[in-house]
Amino acid sequence: MNCLTVIHTGDIKMKTYQGSCHCGSIRFSFTSPLIDQGLRCNCSLCKRKGAIMSSFTLAPEELTIEVTGDALSTYSFGKDIAEHNFCNQCGIYTFHSTLRKPGHYRVNLGCVDDINSAQLPFEVFDGASL
Repeated sequence: MNCLTVIHTGDIKMKTYQGSCHCGSIRFSFTSPLIDQGLRCNCSLCKRKGAIMSSFTLAPEELTIEVTGDALSTYSFGKDIAEHNFCNQCGIYTFHSTLRKPGHYRVNLGCVDDINSAQLPFEVFDGASL
């Protein structure tokens, strides 16, 4: 999963991104416009994770996920709609399905190769008010 592809679609540059948890038991890839910003959520879980997430969502068919064994675990709370996925081997949060768009995903940009999420500007989503 080390190949990066940039596709030109009109004026929009699309790039295939790849990422993983720390130990590599969960790997994923997706294609999106070039990532130049992120999103943070202030809900009770996300503020504790402190992750910068993708500002866009991905439909299930847009996110390819590869898991070694049973390493993928899920945590949900509240309405049990949003599912926060993490590696039960190394503990890293990789992606989650969203509350506002069930079945669609946001990825942890800190897990994406070739992105320094600490240097991305981000917006704050008021998940605490949901």
